Amino acid sequence: MNFDFSDEQKFLRRTAREYLEAHAPLSVCRTVLESEAPYSEGLWKGVVELGWQATAIPEAYGGAGFGHLELAVIAEELGRALVPIPFSSSIYLAAEALLVAGTEQQKKAVLPGLASGERIGTFAHAERPGQHGPEGVETELDRAKLTGAKMAVPDGDIAHVAVVTAAGEHGSVLALVDLTGPGVERISAPSIDPSRSLAHLRFNGAPAQLLGGDGNGWSLAERVLDRAAVLMAFEQLGGAQRAFEITREYTLNRYAFGRPVASFQAIKHRLADLYVEIELARSNAYYGAWALSHDNPELATAACGARASASDAFELASKEMIQLHGGIGYTWEVDCHLFYRRAKLLGAVLGSADQWRDRLIQRLGQRSPDALRETPVESPSAAKA
Repeated sequence: MNFDFSDEQKFLRRTAREYLEAHAPLSVCRTVLESEAPYSEGLWKGVVELGWQATAIPEAYGGAGFGHLELAVIAEELGRALVPIPFSSSIYLAAEALLVAGTEQQKKAVLPGLASGERIGTFAHAERPGQHGPEGVETELDRAKLTGAKMAVPDGDIAHVAVVTAAGEHGSVLALVDLTGPGVERISAPSIDPSRSLAHLRFNGAPAQLLGGDGNGWSLAERVLDRAAVLMAFEQLGGAQRAFEITREYTLNRYAFGRPVASFQAIKHRLADLYVEIELARSNAYYGAWALSHDNPELATAACGARASASDAFELASKEMIQLHGGIGYTWEVDCHLFYRRAKLLGAVLGSADQWRDRLIQRLGQRSPDALRETPVESPSAAKA
């Protein structure tokens, strides 16, 4: 059985990597981090011209009509480059939320702008640290007016539209809000990774549309987060792999006591452990991509595994990168801290790895014994068919 990507998907990966190597070296991430700019406008325009935002959006809504496997390939390459652009919030979250819960009219009104990159979207969910369950949502949607506050919204300071979790008349709901309209206040929030902006949002009777049914907003939000978790896992996987490659290259070329640092047994073991952690994350991410591309019920558990293992791998890779670079690994001039910052940010933006492990345990406990039987997994390329 062939578990590899198709030739077309490999070509997409190669093209994306070549473009990002030429137009998005780590200096681009550093420039945004050291400036007041919320993202790299030049890189965003280049990605828009390539049409990456439109990858998994159907043609009927202005997209390219490919699939989530192709989007996962792009996500991994974006993660390798530590791109400082609002791609994940706009595509993994806002676009997926509209595809999951939007009406035909809402999809046609919003998705073309997201697909073309003319508009930026986001998903506003958290209201306090460690929030769990719909009972913790205090933001309210009443007669098409949204009132409340959300914290640490990714790219909330620059987004044009947001999907917001709220409490409605009959329970939890999702609301679609124009962030450029009245009744919306944005406050930029400090972040461990200033190359990716965060903002607190306050809604004071902001006009909003109901997205999906009244009362099922929490289940819809979990579906959106599951889909985003798989795509974010690929971005984390790309960052972890790049950190590993840079660290390995450094230890092979750094000499101590007349021999390469990488030749010492202790360093070999640490690099080997890191390699295993990354490959485990890759396996879980691929399984998640298969479930996502098939819209398979296994996505509920596959997303948890992908998210938790990718978060662990990227954080470990960034820590080992700093430590195995020695004293210079802690300096501002060396790029190690860029990977550590991004690993910490991506590891928290959809909920921590521990939260996703808890979610996995809960979901496994809710399944029947028959459902726990192993599900046959096809190759990524076969999933496209």
